[in-house]
Amino acid sequence: MNRVHQIVGVAALLLAACALHAQTIPGNVGPAAAAMPPALQNVGFEPPLNGPMPLDLAFRDETGRSVQLREYFGHNPVVLAFVYYNCPMLCDQVEQGVVGVLRMLSFNPGRDYEVVFVSFDSRETPEMAAEKKKKALAHFRRPETDSGWHFLTGSKESIEAATKAANFRFSFDAKSNLFAHASGVLLLTPDGHISRYFYGVEYPGRDMRLGLVDASAGKIGTPIDHVLLFCYHYDPTAATYSASILKMVRLGGVLTILCIIGGILISRRREALAAARNLRQPLSSGLERGAH
Repeated sequence: MNRVHQIVGVAALLLAACALHAQTIPGNVGPAAAAMPPALQNVGFEPPLNGPMPLDLAFRDETGRSVQLREYFGHNPVVLAFVYYNCPMLCDQVEQGVVGVLRMLSFNPGRDYEVVFVSFDSRETPEMAAEKKKKALAHFRRPETDSGWHFLTGSKESIEAATKAANFRFSFDAKSNLFAHASGVLLLTPDGHISRYFYGVEYPGRDMRLGLVDASAGKIGTPIDHVLLFCYHYDPTAATYSASILKMVRLGGVLTILCIIGGILISRRREALAAARNLRQPLSSGLERGAH
């Protein structure tokens, strides 16, 4: 029994220590900058919703042609990700995540939306971009969508302006010759404003579909997508769509009222038809008796 009491006492002390530690460090505060490696202290991705992307920036596409960002805007929403093509791991995962989730959707690049990858390494070349596009299309398995995929390279000035607009921060480690950077994807409206963003390297198909419908201002998508968009709301703190209980209750109330009204109208129509039949029956029987 004494041993049990000792174990319980130790457990209580541990819980108390944890509680004190939790009180000294608020839950909504991340690790102190001093505790992070120097290469990661200026790395982040916090896009400003509705923030404009500078569309006059000059880049080169995968063919080496000089282009401006605005060439990919104007009609469709745009899926945009910042990567660098020589990245040994994380950027490949971002690219695979984007291609994988878009392959799940019935929407097609070039017709319903545009896909733009922008390299934030100014040393990279259109040839490297072309190789990445080739791999992406092979994975996407819809060769007819070639015109909707764009892999860009550019100068330091263009890269800095674009990443600054998206609040995408990265740093270069000269020793390893690698970049430290965050991962995520942006959804932009046809006029170049940030509509939605998703963190990480895997993006739920539902969120991507709703985000594209949202960014297009309802110009793409089915009636079911628009109903779902009404029932779900975008949470920028979690960068995901979640069910809006209040909206679902309201929608349920509207549907209930419509069903009641529909039931009343059907019932009245049936009563009117029955009354009309009852009126016709005596009339036809009286005519038959008169004929005899």
